[in-house]
Amino acid sequence: MSAVERTRLAAGLEVSRVLTGLWQVADQERGGAALETRRAARALEPAVDAGFVTVDVADHYGSAELIAGALRKRRPEVQVLTKWVPEPGVSSRTDVEAAIQRSLDRIGTDRLDALQFHAWSYPDPGWLDCLFHLMEIRAEGRIGHLGVTNFDAVHLDLALQSGIPIVSNQVCYSLVDRRPAGRMTDVCRTHGIGMLVYGTLAGGLLSDRWLGVAEPPIDDSLTWSQMKYRRFIDQAGGWDRFQAVLRAARRVADRYGVSIANVAVRHVLEQPAVAGVIIGARPGERTHLEDNLRLFDFELEERSRAELAEAQAGLDPIPGDCGDEYRRPPYLTASGDLHHHVTHFPAPYAARTTERGVELDPDAGFREAVRTGPGIRIAGVTPAHRDRLIGGDSIRAQTHFALDRAEGALRSLDAEMAHAVRVEARTHEKDWPHVQAVFRERLPSTADVARAPGRPSHPHPIEIDVEART
Repeated sequence: MSAVERTRLAAGLEVSRVLTGLWQVADQERGGAALETRRAARALEPAVDAGFVTVDVADHYGSAELIAGALRKRRPEVQVLTKWVPEPGVSSRTDVEAAIQRSLDRIGTDRLDALQFHAWSYPDPGWLDCLFHLMEIRAEGRIGHLGVTNFDAVHLDLALQSGIPIVSNQVCYSLVDRRPAGRMTDVCRTHGIGMLVYGTLAGGLLSDRWLGVAEPPIDDSLTWSQMKYRRFIDQAGGWDRFQAVLRAARRVADRYGVSIANVAVRHVLEQPAVAGVIIGARPGERTHLEDNLRLFDFELEERSRAELAEAQAGLDPIPGDCGDEYRRPPYLTASGDLHHHVTHFPAPYAARTTERGVELDPDAGFREAVRTGPGIRIAGVTPAHRDRLIGGDSIRAQTHFALDRAEGALRSLDAEMAHAVRVEARTHEKDWPHVQAVFRERLPSTADVARAPGRPSHPHPIEIDVEART
């Protein structure tokens, strides 16, 4: 068999193109009993022997960080990529420090190889605070590299334009879910970012085991991953159309003498900007080692790619952008909602009752943000956060962030962007076409948009006023 391929994400970070994912540890432990750490680590050593030296974990994958740390103690060549998924809302520098120290302690190291950050809600600018804190901790040497997970294309670009040194974005990508093939690929190629992708086997549903099998119910007879990806399949058009994809993958697999799973993973590995595919393992139960090694013995030729594309064309697109399954309906999670992920979504900005109505606290940074009955006015929204200009030199990124801030203000006044009836922008004439394009993308089609007279206040390239009615 061929050697396991590796790829360079950044200087000093070269990873296996197939990473061992330990999210299933949480599933194995859902009965309340933790895996025995050293035994689980030993069960992963054959994969390391074969060349699969990169392990993907997270702070919320049960005891996965402990297992990965025990594995690296036995095998120093192992790289551990972990994640921090905080509750929505504000995280102070102290909060971030504590989260990073917890992962350092669990993995048993003084420097994380890579820390991947998840943001729940972009209208709450707390996600940027977290990334700026992580930048500082990285500069101090406790984090080797910063990545993100489940970012959409707009906010990955926005973070990069703002100077945050992100090297990777972890997103779902498969024969069923093709969302990363569009704008996300363009952003990654523009900035030199690698996608680390998961869900490529749809929780094991993209395999020979499920070819010709009756549709399973979404219940506890399935793993958490299978429950999640059954919802993806429903969104893509249902089980019968999914079976057509499996049949096509089986025909392709027959040409190479491999499995459906091999074809599904190889297809994604060959997509532009994909640095690596994360394949889940269940330590002590299944690691799929022999099957995974076959991934580097073949490449898909044009006939096979065309056959898979024809089958994919029979599916409905998964709605939204990367990560939207965690941010808006339909929530494509194991439970179909977010109750097992987050406890609450606090208002992005504090509000208070005044003689005018309900106003946002002046510390929120809006020239005006007030609700009087059903009417709302928000004025002077700029792409600034805590004295930082967000979006770098990109007027598109700046406009997206200004709209994020406006949306956060609306939510803090018990409204949504869908309630906007008029949006005006003060911006330079040369920038107006780019601003208009973002408005068309983000605003309800019923909202009036206009370029307001005057120029934005220095040094801001854009200011936005919003009128809304509930």
